[in-house]
Amino acid sequence: MSVQHRVVLTGFGVLSSIGQGVAEFADGLRLGRSGSGPITAFDTAGFERTNGCEVAGFEAARWIQHVPAEQLGRAAQFSVAAARMAIQDAGLTEDALREPLGLISIGTTDGESADLEFLVEQDVRGGPWAMDRVRAARVSAGRLSLEVAQELGLSRVEVPTIGTACAAGNYAVGYGFDAVRSGEVSYAICGGADAMSRKTFLGFYRLGTISPDVPRPFDVGREGILTGEGAGAMVMETLESALNRGARIYAEVLGYALNCDAHHPVAPDEASIARCIQLALKDANVKPSEVDLISAHGTGTKANDVTEVRAIRSVFGADTPRTVSLKSMLGHTMGAASALATIASALAITHGFIPPTINHRETDPECPIDCVPNIAVPADLRIVQNNGLAFGGNNAILVLGRYEGKPR
Repeated sequence: MSVQHRVVLTGFGVLSSIGQGVAEFADGLRLGRSGSGPITAFDTAGFERTNGCEVAGFEAARWIQHVPAEQLGRAAQFSVAAARMAIQDAGLTEDALREPLGLISIGTTDGESADLEFLVEQDVRGGPWAMDRVRAARVSAGRLSLEVAQELGLSRVEVPTIGTACAAGNYAVGYGFDAVRSGEVSYAICGGADAMSRKTFLGFYRLGTISPDVPRPFDVGREGILTGEGAGAMVMETLESALNRGARIYAEVLGYALNCDAHHPVAPDEASIARCIQLALKDANVKPSEVDLISAHGTGTKANDVTEVRAIRSVFGADTPRTVSLKSMLGHTMGAASALATIASALAITHGFIPPTINHRETDPECPIDCVPNIAVPADLRIVQNNGLAFGGNNAILVLGRYEGKPR
């Protein structure tokens, strides 16, 4: 049997509507900060509901040093910037990453949809010769990973971009976890990135799932999501590597699981989610009673919240741990969602607190959980489960643990 390495998280990069960088993001989580506000990324004239969760004040040139920022779409800019933040936070240099084999995996829902929207509009108005060449060169979703490698000067890396919709961040983290755990690579830079997209906003709007003001996951009066944007990137390495270089360890990745039920194009399936949770706990060698907190997918739609809570309770029963939704603060950041939630889960373990589910007024009786309404609470967390669910039945569940300097 091959050696299975223990894998730890040692560096984070964050771009979100509640804070940029680890410190701002952690403060936003503690304070229950809301990222909701009027959408500015595109013209919302004609829509009755026009709020979203945008990243304000992002300066691409601050983080992107070797690739001309204008050659990248906004999602790729987010991806590259978050990756650079993560390696700096991990105390690594580009030179240190060039020789060992590595992996860069980024999850996304939309890729560079905003560029595609622009090109289609130009084509309709002026024919194919009116298409913007710079934007046309930026549209490949694969650039979200590739441009990280180019920016950091890394050639001994695999660079997959994973497009499993709203669970893509956890898929990308799981991909990296497997590669580091098995010894195939020495390190992985993993996460998710998406930029605000009119196409995605319109799709959810037509489904009737855009909230008129703010998201209220698990609330009896919830009316839907707010689309958002951002990126979360993390450095994963073996425990041996982290200890040898004296790195700070945020958390240990204990295990994960994926499944795809293809039950329905958009509706989640309770049994499939429950099965994915069970598989993740088994991979992590964790009993349900050992889980201290669940970071739910928690979109704030009628269907998702009830189905997800039922699936959780089918596994955990009456002892279901506190279950929170970060989308109440961040909105739905699509492919970045579960990556940002992974980082939030690790920060909660590190700093000993549970982020709140904000905008909460009254818990839906069909969602019988403690969602930690509105105010963060201190907590001694050892194990946190992070749920990522997506259209098409793509489920990805990740389990993190506190590193305590002893074998598991």
